[in-house]
Amino acid sequence: MSPMPPPKPSTEGPRDRQVLHEMGQIVRALQANGPTPPDRLREVVGGQWWEEGRFERALALAASDGLVHTTGDGSVVAT
Repeated sequence: MSPMPPPKPSTEGPRDRQVLHEMGQIVRALQANGPTPPDRLREVVGGQWWEEGRFERALALAASDGLVHTTGDGSVVAT
């Protein structure tokens, strides 16, 4: 019996607790404020103070999980 092959490397990297928290902040802000342009959303959640790239990553993961989506005018809305 041959050993199991190693898991395929993930393209997104491991999710840490921090990114789950950040995704939650984004969803709650959208639920409270309605559709919000990404630049404004960054301000609302304080994303400009997060480590570089974290806001974009959290927003992308929230979208890939179906928690948020982008409207026709480019705003982000909670689903």
